[in-house]
Amino acid sequence: MSQQNQNNSDAERLVADYQLVQEQLRASALQLEQLQSQKTELERAKEEVSGASGKVYITVGGVIVETDKAKALEDIGSRMELTQVRIGSVTKQYNDMKAKEKLLGDKLTQLLGSKGPG
Repeated sequence: MSQQNQNNSDAERLVADYQLVQEQLRASALQLEQLQSQKTELERAKEEVSGASGKVYITVGGVIVETDKAKALEDIGSRMELTQVRIGSVTKQYNDMKAKEKLLGDKLTQLLGSKGPG
């Protein structure tokens, strides 16, 4: 295989890898957005339950059931904790992919720049 063919093959592989990482970045960004929304909803729910003076209801498997305020706050707290852990995990994954995207972009620029006019 000639050097030119090898460079073309390397470039095609790098472009495919770069596009895949960009798709993964978009998916992670969407997931982060959804988790942030979920966190905001949980914070609002916590405020509402904290200020409630009457009965409190939660959904369990699609069914609404009455519960006491302390249990509802405990449930919200554990959901918030889980959401925060997931946000941290997805953020780390996103940052790792962002670094990989930059590395692949730099390699592509270098490879394509070294080809010169054909």
